[in-house]
Amino acid sequence: MLTVSRYDRYVLSQLLLLFGLFSLILVGVFWINRAVTLFDRLIADGQSAMVFLEFSALSLPNLIRIVLPIAVFAASVYITNRLNSESELTVMQSTGCSPWRMARPVLVFGLTVGVMMTILSHLLLPAATAQLKLRELEVSQNASARLLNEGTFLHPSPGVTFYIRSIDEDGALNDVFLSDRRNPDETLTYTALRAFLVRDEDNARLIMVDGLAQRLITETQTLSTTNFRDFSYDISALMRSAATPGRGIRELGSWELLTDADGLASREGFRPGDLAEELHLRFARALICVAVALIGFSALQIGAFSRFGVWRQILMAVFVLIVLEMLRGIVSEPVLADARKWPLIYLPALLGMVIAAVFLWLAAHPVVRRRAEVTP
Repeated sequence: MLTVSRYDRYVLSQLLLLFGLFSLILVGVFWINRAVTLFDRLIADGQSAMVFLEFSALSLPNLIRIVLPIAVFAASVYITNRLNSESELTVMQSTGCSPWRMARPVLVFGLTVGVMMTILSHLLLPAATAQLKLRELEVSQNASARLLNEGTFLHPSPGVTFYIRSIDEDGALNDVFLSDRRNPDETLTYTALRAFLVRDEDNARLIMVDGLAQRLITETQTLSTTNFRDFSYDISALMRSAATPGRGIRELGSWELLTDADGLASREGFRPGDLAEELHLRFARALICVAVALIGFSALQIGAFSRFGVWRQILMAVFVLIVLEMLRGIVSEPVLADARKWPLIYLPALLGMVIAAVFLWLAAHPVVRRRAEVTP
C-alpha cells in the first residue's frame, strides 16, 4: 500500500508540474497575441502603460479559462507517455495494479483542475469581465485620452476626424482641425488657431478661437465658409456612448443566475435559454477538465507496443476531444431555445467520462481488445 500511495503522489506531482508549465506557455502565447492589438489600441488613444497592464490583467481570467482544458490534456498525455516509455506503468501492472487503479492520480488531478475551473468560472471571470467593461467605458469617456493627442489624426467616432498640432502647458490647443462627416447630407469642417477644452459635469465643449467654419452640401456640392472669432462645439457625443450599455451575460454572478433567472430575463432582456446555458456551462467546464484528463490517460493504455510510439492513441484522443467540442456546440442550440433542456449541457463531459471508462475497460481486458483488433 505504501508503494501505491507513493505512486499516487509521484504521478500527481508530475501532472501538476507539467500542467503549470503548459498553462504558463499557452497563456503566454494567447496573451501576446491579444496584447499586441490591445497595446496598439490603448497607446494610440493616449493611454498609459499602467492602463495597458490593467486591461491585460483583467483579460487573463478568460484566457486561462480557454487554456486550462488544453493544458490538462497535454499534461495527461505527456506524463502517461513518459511513464509508459520508462516502464513505470509496466512495473505497477506487474504488482497487480489495474488500469482503473493507476488512473486514480489522474482522476484526482482532473478534480483538482476542476476546482480551479469552478473558482475561475463562478467568481473570477464574472468579476474580471464586469471590471473590464467598466474600465473600457471610463476610457471611452475620457476626453483627454481620446482627443488630447498632439500631432496625430484621431478618429474618436465614425465620421469624425480630429487633429491638434501642439498643446501648450496651460492646456491651450494650437492649430486645431475638426471634420464632422456623420451627416451624409453635409460635411462640416472647422479650423482654428487656438482652442480650449471645457468640461462641465458630463458635457464637453471645444471652444475654438480665430478660425474658419466650412459647410459642404453633398447633393449640390455647395461650399459655404464663415470666419469666427470664437466658436463653441459640443463634443459630448464623441466622449461617451449614446446610452450606457447594460450588463453582459458573462458579468452576471452565478448565484444571481441561479436564484433570480426570471428577474434577469424581465429586467435586462436576457432569454431564459441564454441564462440557463451560461449557468450550467460554468458547472460543466469543471467536469470537462476531469473528462479531458481521463481521456488523455486512458487512450494511451490501449493498443499494443509499437516501435512507432503512441501517435495513433494520441490522435485518437485528439479526435475524441474534437467530437466532444463539436457536440458542445450542438447541444447549446436546444438549450438556448428551451431553458428546460439544460441537462444537455452536461452531455459532452459525461460522454467523455464514459469514453474514458471504455478505454480503461479495454486496457484491463487485453484479450478482448486483441480479439476485436483481429476480427475483420
